[in-house]
Amino acid sequence: MFNKLDFFVFGWIISWMYPEYYRPKYGYQKYYILFFHYLIPQKLFRLNPKAKWPVHFTSKVFAPEKIIKGILCDPGDNNNNYIQANNGIIFGSNIELGPGVSIISSNHKVNNLREHTKGKPIKIGNNVWIGANSTVLPKVSIGDNVIIGANSLVNKDIPSNSVAVGNPCKVIKQKEPYTEDL
Repeated sequence: MFNKLDFFVFGWIISWMYPEYYRPKYGYQKYYILFFHYLIPQKLFRLNPKAKWPVHFTSKVFAPEKIIKGILCDPGDNNNNYIQANNGIIFGSNIELGPGVSIISSNHKVNNLREHTKGKPIKIGNNVWIGANSTVLPKVSIGDNVIIGANSLVNKDIPSNSVAVGNPCKVIKQKEPYTEDL
């Protein structure tokens, strides 16, 4: 009964306000939580207002217009994420970011801290899980089916089908192919 009430009261509002929000229909997140933790702060209090997907009120997304994302991917939907996309970020589908993840696509210029350097965008493949408090630095490419361990610093490319951890991030083993069909 509560799930139906949740869907009819809050679900249609979420679907209307976030038309590009794709998540599993059942069991992912209650609509009332999306309403109070994401929609109200984002739309009413203008926290991350330019993002067209749900962003948690404790997260910050800079230059969301330069983010290209697939389905089942909402950058900043977890606690304390920092997404800076000045040079662009290309997210694949089915990406999970742990709490405290930072993705930084451009650095400041050395001789002028108010300007950012130009460079290629960050690319993150499909079926990627980036663990809590990890940082992804500019110009990095992460392949498909990758797990980045918690507290890792990704400063170079990570190949597909791998598990990588550490500071700096290193591949520690190969991973089985992803089995869920999206």
